[in-house]
Amino acid sequence: MDAAQEAHNREAFRQAIVNTLERRLFYIPSFKIYRGVAGLYDYGPPGCAIKSNVLAFWRQHFVLEENMLEVDCPCVTPETVLKASGHVDKFTDLMVKDEKTGTCYRADHLLKDFCKEKLEKDPKITQEKAAEFKHILAVLDDLSVKELGAKIKDYGITAPDTKNPLSAPYPFNLMFQTSIGPSGLSPGYMRPETAQGIFVNFKDLYYYNGNKLPFAAAQIGQAFRNEISPRQGLLRVREFTLAEIEHFVDPDDKAHPKFFEVAKLEFLMFPREDQVSGRSARRIIIGEAVSEGVVNNETLGYFIGRVYLFLTSLGINKERLRFRQHLANEMAHYAADCWDAEIECSYGWIECVGIADRSAYDLRAHTDKSGVPLVAHEKFAEPREVEKLVITPVKKNLGLAFKGNWKMVVEALEGDNIFLTGLQLFIEGRQAMGEKQAMEMKAILESKGEAEFQICTLGKDVTIKKNMVTISKEMKKEHQRVFTPSVIEPSFGIGRIIYCLYEHSFYTRPSKDGDEQLNVFRFPPLVAPIKCTVFPLVQNQQYEEVAKSIAKSLTAAGISYKIDITGTSIGKRYARTDELGVPFAITVDSTSSVTVRERDSKQQIRVNVEEVAAVIKELELPPNSTAFGINLNLNTDDMEKEDWTEDNFGGGEGKGDSPNRVHTCPTWGRLIGPKKLHHGDEYELSLFECFLMLEALAMAAMIRLVKWLSGNK
Repeated sequence: MDAAQEAHNREAFRQAIVNTLERRLFYIPSFKIYRGVAGLYDYGPPGCAIKSNVLAFWRQHFVLEENMLEVDCPCVTPETVLKASGHVDKFTDLMVKDEKTGTCYRADHLLKDFCKEKLEKDPKITQEKAAEFKHILAVLDDLSVKELGAKIKDYGITAPDTKNPLSAPYPFNLMFQTSIGPSGLSPGYMRPETAQGIFVNFKDLYYYNGNKLPFAAAQIGQAFRNEISPRQGLLRVREFTLAEIEHFVDPDDKAHPKFFEVAKLEFLMFPREDQVSGRSARRIIIGEAVSEGVVNNETLGYFIGRVYLFLTSLGINKERLRFRQHLANEMAHYAADCWDAEIECSYGWIECVGIADRSAYDLRAHTDKSGVPLVAHEKFAEPREVEKLVITPVKKNLGLAFKGNWKMVVEALEGDNIFLTGLQLFIEGRQAMGEKQAMEMKAILESKGEAEFQICTLGKDVTIKKNMVTISKEMKKEHQRVFTPSVIEPSFGIGRIIYCLYEHSFYTRPSKDGDEQLNVFRFPPLVAPIKCTVFPLVQNQQYEEVAKSIAKSLTAAGISYKIDITGTSIGKRYARTDELGVPFAITVDSTSSVTVRERDSKQQIRVNVEEVAAVIKELELPPNSTAFGINLNLNTDDMEKEDWTEDNFGGGEGKGDSPNRVHTCPTWGRLIGPKKLHHGDEYELSLFECFLMLEALAMAAMIRLVKWLSGNK
């Protein structure tokens, strides 16, 4: 299949899903009657339910399991906080404008769309040009303002809507600006992430946790980004839900006591070395990735493993999930390591979770800006003699040399934003200059008598002479160690995860008559918007009373349901709820017992009316709880000839205990479905399959009893 056909198929698949989602009110454009606003969406009833279920499981999987401290901070954030974090100065995308209409576009998106369209739809493209466009797509995020503008000009890219010429790219800050209070004198922003609220509360959270590390704080909340040209539905919006974790850990000890629980997990990983060399993502055991240094430390590896379990439990296809390591030029200068959980959908590989070791940057930045030390303490059992670095600026000489700027130079020498031009050293947001840098500075001063520095607060180079600073080491007694914790941050884009879940769960199957294709969402019970439906088979007063009784028991058990007493055929009612992703349907066809149908297999079991709520509650358990390793231990000698048939495949003879011998049984056919049973194999069955198995065993026992009573043993 060529690229153009693949692109067409992806678009058709995406359109089918979006049409279904909007028609069934999973989500719709906000303010639709006023023609909507790009990048804003409303969640309808099933969408709200799925989002609520995803967040509830997130809390269970992370907050409860890891004993995290959950907080809820305001969406409106003072400018000073976001100035310290770097968002005011650096949280930008490059924008171009239609020179005639003033319509704005994101520059990298225009170049990306141009290259993809050429690769997918231009039949005359040469191999050389194709390689050029692929290279641009690979390095797109690294292009400078000048390079991006040059490419747009060289390729003659114009405004998509009007074909008018475009302006040169320029940075646009993505935060929504506001003011706090009626005077307008206190500027603020709608937060672009939830993390800063956790960082500024570190001191109180540390105290709440008994002044002990490690610990994690978590927050779920709305974030806002004024996207230049939002598109791709729920994947790029202006208001969205984030679930973020800040795990604070000793920078000298990033081991994790529970790492062994995930160490044997194997999944697709895409280390930077593989990306650079042109290889594809490959399956790697996370324990080996940590031990070999591919992943920086155990705590980071632990959260990568936990994120994998979380996403696959929701229903994300593990073969379309990978963890991609940031390239060296993608990483923030303060980060130790960063990985993105990327999910493949019709738009390609989409970043849905970022897992980063942010070192101590954030706490140090807020310490410097606020003057409040956001630090941790490790008390020693006995005082320790330690060699301490002492940097002493000679303020008199600095004052004579730098006049009114001398305080900025002193701050720089004591550790605020130093760049040593001779050695290419840059220290940002540090409370004290590192020992290595300080001793290198001392060596330069002693050998040359002076050193050139760039002072960031001054924005220029200055010359520091030997008589302006003394650097030495002294032995001192310490009773405790004071340090700034490092932060491991998993950050979840909930809307992106949900959209990818929609795509991974969607499929079609023929109707009973075969005259149409029916839409189905195979949501796991864990996240399904409605857990079950209740259908009286026919309009009958007794059946309707039973249905109401079942509904009451489901409500008491906390199980969401939908009751349908219309006269529509049962097949059509099944189809309607399959399209909503409802995993179980309860058909009331008698007053004492009912039929419970599973959505995907369409298998059915009989359940007493009084037991319906308990059975549905069991079936609703998360995937990790609903699988049982059951050793069927098939023995061909014990199989009744009239009940079993044999099928040989793979070239084997199919005799005795041959592994090529396959067995199927009419009685078990509805349980096993497409599974093939090999002699002596173990099979992992879902909880619903276990109910079917028990029912089948009961039926087999009844048949044997009837045979025995009739004398036909």
